[in-house]
Amino acid sequence: MPLENLRFQETVEATLDLTRWYAREHVILCLLPAFFIAGVISVFVSQGSVLRYFGAQAKKWMAYTVAAVSGTILAVCSCTILPLFSSIHQRGAGLGPAIAFLYSGPAINILAIILTANILGFEMGLARVIGAVLFSVVIGVTMSLIYRKEEKEKAEEQMNIKVLPEKRPLWQTAFHFFTLVFILVLANWGKPDTDSGVLFWMWTHKWYITSFLGLLLVYSLIDILKIKWWWVLTGVGATSISALLTTSPMVPMVVGIAAISIMTLLDGDDNKEWTLSIWDFTKQIMPLLALGVLVAGFLLGSTHDGTQIAGIIPESWISNLVGGNSLFANFFASIVGAFMYFATLTEVPILQGLLGAGMGKGPALALLLAGPSLSLPTMLVIRNLIGTQKTLVYVSLVVLMATVTGLIYGAIC
Repeated sequence: MPLENLRFQETVEATLDLTRWYAREHVILCLLPAFFIAGVISVFVSQGSVLRYFGAQAKKWMAYTVAAVSGTILAVCSCTILPLFSSIHQRGAGLGPAIAFLYSGPAINILAIILTANILGFEMGLARVIGAVLFSVVIGVTMSLIYRKEEKEKAEEQMNIKVLPEKRPLWQTAFHFFTLVFILVLANWGKPDTDSGVLFWMWTHKWYITSFLGLLLVYSLIDILKIKWWWVLTGVGATSISALLTTSPMVPMVVGIAAISIMTLLDGDDNKEWTLSIWDFTKQIMPLLALGVLVAGFLLGSTHDGTQIAGIIPESWISNLVGGNSLFANFFASIVGAFMYFATLTEVPILQGLLGAGMGKGPALALLLAGPSLSLPTMLVIRNLIGTQKTLVYVSLVVLMATVTGLIYGAIC
């Protein structure tokens, strides 16, 4: 290896920096809570509920509507959506609604939409919203049509499934599920570009709000999951002490997750199954994500929290190739966006810099529509979940639609 080459040294630094940041910030605060939510869907949400809203026989307008707007609630990135997609897919969701959910989760992040409108302009923000919603539905419907024979067979199989009754009232499962969802959202609430308003207030108080949600989770563990109250309070005590001894929010998050894992493993069959399903998702997804992050960092560099370290591919190449509104510029922007890893909200400042370097508005929108929902790490995981062929079709549809949309937007604006 050319270790004496400065460019290669910077590339290695970018690879290690992105991997270190991803493991420290993204895995603990994003992926681990997402694995717990996926486990809830896999174990506590009945198959009948999934089939009712996402199954092959579900009403199409309802299935695609729920899937298309999911991102406004979840506010997750392309990696965090994976365990959630895997769980509803395993429970029998139709391919079309599941794919729509996979795309829309990170694409319609309400915080990113607001940030896009504020920094890149209202027109770009509006175009991103419309494009993301339409993309999720069109891509999902197209995938469903391409594999309609397989979907028809799935629908016939689901007609013969004997749906078991709910183990607990639906409101209890919903309470437990959305408590975890809101903990995930608030723990990752990014700083807005303004120092006033509701979004800024929520950012400055997010850990107080998250702590309150933690108390709701304590209630859920005791009253809904029926875990021994003294076990839960012991876990609360350990989490609280760890929060007082450190300024990093990741330490109490790790302690709290460890406490819940231990308690659920030791108390109740369903609770134990919940934790074991989380472990299954982790084994299935994390190794491929780690490999993908390493490769993405090496090729395209590390961009996060104001840090910009170039990868082996010079940034000047990219900015020079995406000027104007040519077919090639939009296609290239879509390809780069599809393979590059964007942490939540980081795509906006990155695009701001690229626009300043001469990037066209059309390619910018193409990158916005392809980038947040795809990355090399997610492609590797999706391939493992639905197969190589479906993954290639899905990625191709995203790139194609982003390219065409960028061309149209660039011509109009």
